[in-house]
Amino acid sequence: MKTKKLTLFLFLIFFSQGFSQTLPLKEALENGIANYGTIKAKSNYSDASKEAIKQVRREYLPNVTLSGQQDYGTVNGQNGPLYGFGGLGVASSGLPLEKQNWNAAFGALYLVNVNWDFFTFGKMKQKINLSKADSQRYEKDLDQEKFQHKIKIAAAYLNLLASQRLLISQRKNLERAMVFQNIAAVRVKNGLLAGVDSTLASAEVSRSKITLNQLEDQVKEQNNKLIALMGVSIQDFVLDTTFVTTIPKAILSQETSGKNLNPILEYHKSRVDFSEEQLRLFKKEYYPTFSLFGIYQGRASGFKSDYAVNQNSFSQNYLDGIDPSRQNYLFGVGVTWNLTTIARMRKKVSAQKLISEGLQEEYNLIDQQLKIQSDAADAKIKYALENYVEAPKQVQAAQQAYLQKTTLYKNGMTNLLDVTQTLYTLNRAETDRDIIYTNVWQSLLMKAAAMGDFDLFMNEF
Repeated sequence: MKTKKLTLFLFLIFFSQGFSQTLPLKEALENGIANYGTIKAKSNYSDASKEAIKQVRREYLPNVTLSGQQDYGTVNGQNGPLYGFGGLGVASSGLPLEKQNWNAAFGALYLVNVNWDFFTFGKMKQKINLSKADSQRYEKDLDQEKFQHKIKIAAAYLNLLASQRLLISQRKNLERAMVFQNIAAVRVKNGLLAGVDSTLASAEVSRSKITLNQLEDQVKEQNNKLIALMGVSIQDFVLDTTFVTTIPKAILSQETSGKNLNPILEYHKSRVDFSEEQLRLFKKEYYPTFSLFGIYQGRASGFKSDYAVNQNSFSQNYLDGIDPSRQNYLFGVGVTWNLTTIARMRKKVSAQKLISEGLQEEYNLIDQQLKIQSDAADAKIKYALENYVEAPKQVQAAQQAYLQKTTLYKNGMTNLLDVTQTLYTLNRAETDRDIIYTNVWQSLLMKAAAMGDFDLFMNEF
């Protein structure tokens, strides 16, 4: 009776899963790339860096300043030096009269100023190159983040798949243990076996239930890891199992040569390139800057032209004070060269060289690690294929041994320990098979990660 209930229970589980929507690996990857927070953030950083290139290009445009002011105040002047430190000087201009007076009128100043650094010995062009290298760095960072995230999702998918297959095998093992428990109980009840056999059979059922619960917990943990990587709401996934019992075509054809450069390496190379562009910009700071400038100015004042001899010759009328009556223009070319910049930039250049060398060493380290990973993946593929061939043989032999021992036990020709041992062996063989089948695909994923070619893995689907 218990066996029938367990069989019905397992049937309901598989039946309900059969009507659940299966999650293909491609869909898991698409959701993960679209929803994962780090990828979203780095995508925004990459877009921002592209906007920064446009901003740097516009820095080459000349400065055009429009200015206008209207004031009311006195124009007392005084002989003597004055420095407008910090912009705090007052630009009042008038006669240095014998004594202070409080004659006040309106005044105005209208100004157009153009200033253009037209030749900088390539500094502006180098700033644009630096901005492009910075954008490339952000873009490569986004690419390598997507690549690594795909690898993580695929690995989590395979781990969950392996856990689910182990769970199914353990449910079968529990079913076998319960069947065996019923057989032992009946034979003990009929006096054909000692009572200890029934006790030991019950212990085996309890052990199987504990193992099943542990695997349930493992499945839930792997399921939640996949949820976190996909960035979706909490749910229990039903995965695609159609591929796991086959060997990837790429392994059979030995097509395991990926792209020339791993996205992770490309990112580290972009960091080196950015540092080199920064170094070139620092070297450009040694040179002077040539500028064109031009100014057009209009001034208005309520003080008349004869105010110097007649301090009553002014008007406090607002319109008289803001109507420009004098214009001036000025244009020219200038050069600025801060000679002490050479001494300062020399150390900046030497520091940037050391940074470039450090980034190059990081690139070399990552390159070496990926080569080691590729070699390890080749070995993993080799051993996984060998185990793939042996796994069915082990399961078949264990099944035959279990069938023989249970038949002998039913006829009283062997003891419980022999049957239990074959049950362990069969359970281990099925567990090994489930793990080995998944390891074949994990070894290919490892190779794809080392080669930087995720299509090597995804072309199998």
